[in-house]
Amino acid sequence: MTFDTYFRASSYAMIAVAMLALILAGGLQLALGTVFAGIMVVAWNLEATKWQLSERVGLVIVLFSVPLFLLDWKYQSTRGEAPGRLGVDALSHLIIFLSAIKLLQVKSDRDWVFLYLISFFELLLAAGLSASPIFLGTLTLYLLCSLSTVIGFEIRKAQRGVKPAETRLLVSPDSRVFRKLVGTRGKGDIEATRLPLVAASMMAVIFVLALPLFIVAPRAGSVLISRGGAGVTNFIGFTESVRLGEIGDLKQNNELVMRVRIHDANSARKSGLKWRGLALDEFTGRAWKKSFQARRANQRPIERGFFRLGTTDALKGLTTQTVFLEPLDSNVLFAATRALAIQGDFPFVRVDSEGSIQSRPHDLDRIMYTVISDTTEPDPETLRRDLRPYSKSDDRYQEYPQTLDRRVADYARATILNAGASNRYDKAKAIETELRSNYGYSLQMRASGTDPLSDFLFNIRAGHCEYFSTAMAVMLRTQGVATRVVNGFLPGEYNEAAGAYTVRQSDAHSWVEVYFPETNSWVTFDPTPAAGRSEPQSVGLASQLGKYAEALELIWFQYVVGYDKQEQRSLAASLLNRIFDYRRSASQLFGNIKETVSEISSEGIFLALGLLSVLVTVIFVRALRLGWRRGLTISRGTGEPKTATVDFYQRLMDLLAQRGVSRLSDETPLEFASNLGSKETLAITRLYNRVRFGSQQLSTAELREIDQTLVALEGKERSYVVNRGIVNGS
Repeated sequence: MTFDTYFRASSYAMIAVAMLALILAGGLQLALGTVFAGIMVVAWNLEATKWQLSERVGLVIVLFSVPLFLLDWKYQSTRGEAPGRLGVDALSHLIIFLSAIKLLQVKSDRDWVFLYLISFFELLLAAGLSASPIFLGTLTLYLLCSLSTVIGFEIRKAQRGVKPAETRLLVSPDSRVFRKLVGTRGKGDIEATRLPLVAASMMAVIFVLALPLFIVAPRAGSVLISRGGAGVTNFIGFTESVRLGEIGDLKQNNELVMRVRIHDANSARKSGLKWRGLALDEFTGRAWKKSFQARRANQRPIERGFFRLGTTDALKGLTTQTVFLEPLDSNVLFAATRALAIQGDFPFVRVDSEGSIQSRPHDLDRIMYTVISDTTEPDPETLRRDLRPYSKSDDRYQEYPQTLDRRVADYARATILNAGASNRYDKAKAIETELRSNYGYSLQMRASGTDPLSDFLFNIRAGHCEYFSTAMAVMLRTQGVATRVVNGFLPGEYNEAAGAYTVRQSDAHSWVEVYFPETNSWVTFDPTPAAGRSEPQSVGLASQLGKYAEALELIWFQYVVGYDKQEQRSLAASLLNRIFDYRRSASQLFGNIKETVSEISSEGIFLALGLLSVLVTVIFVRALRLGWRRGLTISRGTGEPKTATVDFYQRLMDLLAQRGVSRLSDETPLEFASNLGSKETLAITRLYNRVRFGSQQLSTAELREIDQTLVALEGKERSYVVNRGIVNGS
């Protein structure tokens, strides 16, 4: 491959990678990208032919294309494009058009620079549209191509700036450097094959230099991760009023809601784990909603980067989660039961009287936050002994509509009597077991009518989680037990590669919390049958590859896109702990060595000192015999000797000066030797040029030949001096 071909290939690759990044980021349709790829193929084949557009024609077309941008904008606005997509699509179309015209025309240096700038702008546009780790791959490939292209561009300019005639004055014509600069075919193009290696080395150096800056540089902005599009719309079930059956609509959608990583090894894949969202305390017969008391919320102050929400004495039961929440049209923050603290880049955090956590809306941004929760609950025996009566403030958790079908209370009473339950815990367990065992789970069969709860219990006898939780909560309320309904999510599918749960809308769930005043605790009960609580497990090669891709994306979001001051502190603490461990290990190692040395007998020490003395003596004798420099040099084999001096040329010039011959100031060494007419002088001068200007090394045979030639010339010089003295004496 010639250097010019390599330069064009590298430039085209740089432009193609930038366009690929824009396509993967969603800024350009695949069909237009395919058309542009075809134009690149045509432009490649038209290079250096008469069919290329002239520079003047290309400039005229580019100038007349600017109004097309406005026409495209108007056309897309009439089609009802989203405002966020309108400018992106029109700008992408303009970029493609300009790039295509420049590729098809005869390109000067400024045209190549124009194409490079357009490709860089495309990469910036892709960066603004995507936060995916796929962009990291395209960015890496683009940097590699751009470094190679820029190096080739500068070499190309240097080749045109130095003429072969000028090069001959500085370097010998048979020099490797000369052959490269004049563009000789064959070995002269070997430098093109080295450019990818040079570009890769430079990129590695840039990465090594930039990594510490990335780690230590402070983050002035927030950790919000832009998604570049609208959030999950119609996200029902997490407002102050939820109609009975809405959770079922949510469960039929498989769109991603969040990913949750558990940091405690003993809590990972913990049974019964749920992501609590919104708690509702008032039932109207057809819907659940927040009462006036439940809507009252307290804003939590921020302390050292954390919002403290509560306290606990059960330190062993703490569960730490990092939540990567997708854009949602809801201000609810999800976490494991009973959140004690939350850390994230939030302007405020509010907690209502039902323990639901809320912050600012994030319908366009993905957010990341860390939560510490106390997931422990009192043991069943403690709950069975809880006979303390409810206070007046707990009455709202026992209320139900006056129009409720009387059969609901009768059914609850009969269930409790059949189970022989005499306390709140056993009553809750009896109704939970009754609903799990005698009712079916279905997303298609739904209760209706003026009293959907009675229709579910006595007619349909099947439904989804929301009907089961409502039935249990209301049945217990008819028996004087304080309850509330909680809407949230099941843990989701666990990804072993990522060490995190993937939670989708289909994982939406509803369950019941029962209040026990003795321990002041809300205990979770879930009356939904096992079919509605089980998580589907993905199998197969495609599923496993998808899990690894998801793990990469999660790492990218947490440690690159969402890298903030908290992550900096965690990384610094981790490094300090690692350094402390290394210091402790080194201290133990030196201690062991010290103990071992102390146990060695005096005879062993004398033997070691004797061997050391012998070694020093051998080196000293060798140095005296061969000279200090040669004696202390270790042989590295029989390769060619390395030399950076040209002392032999100075010997030649001294010999010529003794004859009264000297080089003029405007003569190059090669011109001087050629004009002198001496074969020996010309041969030595060419070897001198190889060392001085070609950065080459002479072999042992060549050095020996130079020495023999100079000795012969020196002999001739002595003979010449003697003869001249005899003549003058006579």
